[in-house]
Amino acid sequence: MAILEDQNRRRFPDLIPLRWGRMVASPFTFYRGAAAVMAADLAPTPVSGLDVQVCGDAHLQNFGLFASAERNLLFDVNDFDETLPGPWEWDVKRLAASVELAARDNGFSADEATAATLQSVAAYRIWMSLMADQSQLDVWYSKIDIHSILPMLPSTEEQKRSLKFVERARRHTTLQALDKLTEVVDGHRRIADNPPIVEHLPELTTYHAVHMVLDRYKETLQEDRRLLLERFEIVDIARKVVGVGSVGTHCWIALCTADREDDDPLFLQIKEANRSVMEPWLGTSSYATHGERVVVGQRLMQAASDMFLGWTRFRERHYYIRQLRDMKGSAVVSTMSPTLLGSYAGVCGVTLARAHARTGDPIAISAYLGENDVFDKAIVSFSKDYADQTERDHAELRAAIDSGRVEALEGI
Repeated sequence: MAILEDQNRRRFPDLIPLRWGRMVASPFTFYRGAAAVMAADLAPTPVSGLDVQVCGDAHLQNFGLFASAERNLLFDVNDFDETLPGPWEWDVKRLAASVELAARDNGFSADEATAATLQSVAAYRIWMSLMADQSQLDVWYSKIDIHSILPMLPSTEEQKRSLKFVERARRHTTLQALDKLTEVVDGHRRIADNPPIVEHLPELTTYHAVHMVLDRYKETLQEDRRLLLERFEIVDIARKVVGVGSVGTHCWIALCTADREDDDPLFLQIKEANRSVMEPWLGTSSYATHGERVVVGQRLMQAASDMFLGWTRFRERHYYIRQLRDMKGSAVVSTMSPTLLGSYAGVCGVTLARAHARTGDPIAISAYLGENDVFDKAIVSFSKDYADQTERDHAELRAAIDSGRVEALEGI
């Protein structure tokens, strides 16, 4: 609780009850918001000494679909708030423990949870072995697209469900966001208020600061992308709550248009970047701002990144900026069957191995992992123990809320 409460010091006070409410929903949601707790728990554990660019928060819900600049639909790690160079084992452990917790949350048996967790770790080990046999350029060019994912699913039913997930992602475009997130007031398009998730704040200085952030961030874009962005004008700005662990941080969305008819929109997300939860244990970032740390880490790990991805700072706060929606999609883990969860966990394991191989030594990591399942079973054992610990931590938060010591806004 001390670790989590310390994170609240720089957040919007009115959103902190919402953060607690989302975290207390289940042990799995608690886990999603408690990356800092796990970093502290992992810090004293043994590691191989083989570092990579780690995600820092590689749980199941931080993988997903998005469109590349070439409009190909890719699957990759999609959250880099905590990224730093560090032990590859930490990402593997965080992913595996999230599989165990998701299985428990879905009511699966212990054997079903074990099978799904094993699938994620085995996929990582096997794919790292494949990366070890490839050239440096082949590793760098490798990607996981929708055509790569479908053959990994063992049944026709799972493939059909995945295709529906893909089609939903394809519909998550800027025009769809325009219909869902905006309204016309007095003849002008504006972001629709839906407090506390999306809302305009009364302080004019806040909007001035966001305008300054967007103006300064353009300097970090490639010239061609900066030219394109200059053709858009900011129409409206609102605060938007995102995720579980990020609730309460300074996050905004900006509606931009390139014409007066509102049929050429662009949504940008302005997200605050704080110190990585791993910095107390792995050392301070080498970058001048945490926004740059996030952006560089994303570019190092992802096969392709958002064309509008950039960063800046304003006063004491650091930010990174990206498109809000560009065929982005996240799997709904809570509705998965045991076999589908195992398949999805395996795809995440493959994806994490590909991301680690880009910045680490896949030959050395593969040699450490070995050719049998000894490592896989060790991580499964760890995952069960850590899931037990997470359930105890979740119960502590539940007790703090029930006693009135912590105020929570639940069900939102």
